[in-house]
Amino acid sequence: MTASLIRLARVTKSYPPTAKGAPRTLAVDDVSLTIAAGEVCGIIGYSGAGKSTVLRLVNALEKPTSGTIEVDGRDITGLREKDLRALRGDIGMIFQQFNLFGSRTVAGNVAYPLEVAGRPRAVIRERVAELLDFVGLSAKSGAYPEQLSGGQKQRVGIARALATTPRILLADEATSALDPDTTQEVLDLLQRVNRELGITILVITHEMDVIRRLADRVVVMENGRIIESGDVFDILSAPQHAATRRFVASIIEDVPRGEQWETLRRRHPGRIVTFTVRDGDVTQSEVFAALSAEGVRFELIHGGINDIRGRVFGHLTLAVDGDASFVERAIERASRFAPLTEEVNRG
Repeated sequence: MTASLIRLARVTKSYPPTAKGAPRTLAVDDVSLTIAAGEVCGIIGYSGAGKSTVLRLVNALEKPTSGTIEVDGRDITGLREKDLRALRGDIGMIFQQFNLFGSRTVAGNVAYPLEVAGRPRAVIRERVAELLDFVGLSAKSGAYPEQLSGGQKQRVGIARALATTPRILLADEATSALDPDTTQEVLDLLQRVNRELGITILVITHEMDVIRRLADRVVVMENGRIIESGDVFDILSAPQHAATRRFVASIIEDVPRGEQWETLRRRHPGRIVTFTVRDGDVTQSEVFAALSAEGVRFELIHGGINDIRGRVFGHLTLAVDGDASFVERAIERASRFAPLTEEVNRG
């Protein structure tokens, strides 16, 4: 069993009232969370959910009001500043707005944490060259941040975060300022960081697509509390909480409802039904074969199959047409293979 590297136990963080007579602001409310060594864990939530506060608590930039936080088995909540500096050397950080020094070159930005740590110049030069090669920016070592694209700036940020050879990398909305193509490049790089260097990554985001592409496990927060957590595939294929379902709906075609269903109803005759296909249970072809065996006509009109890190699931909304008795038998036959999650019309 993989050992935990980060552990939060019943952590609460509150802030003093902003006005006289106002209540304290409760940013994190009784959060318990364990992150295994080598894992990529994503924390997702809307603005004000408390996810960024959790990140600052892990990095010891904030102290909890109550509860304990352990990093590699060590309680960090009571550490002195000297010990906290040593701890932060084992934790890399990348930011939404890159936070690069405009007056320093690419190489100078990557070298900065090593200079602060007092490493010899020869060691710094070697490490900087190694990291710029890893992130694909060797040719930009002498350039300044203003000469770089957003994706290049974030790659510099990642190289800088890796400079001190940390065991943990914290990513705070690291792709929010990037276009979709550049986002994928950065996520691919973070996957390499995890896979090739074995670094544990904690990702803070409000984008479920980032979770889908990068994370092993997802934690959903709302109003300072964890409302749902688990394996990314399990959460995306069967979200339980309303907030989680809203996030999932942003990237996964679910069962059509409301105006969307009304449009499908106008366009397609016959019965409209939705089946759920889940990795290891059934394939799309088995559902289609079961319908075909009864000689009915059918058409996929909504949804489809999603691939989550090599595992598949999907919601297949079909218009099934033909003799009523054959349609009835076809739907019953197909439902033996895949759950009939919703039959939105029988007419």
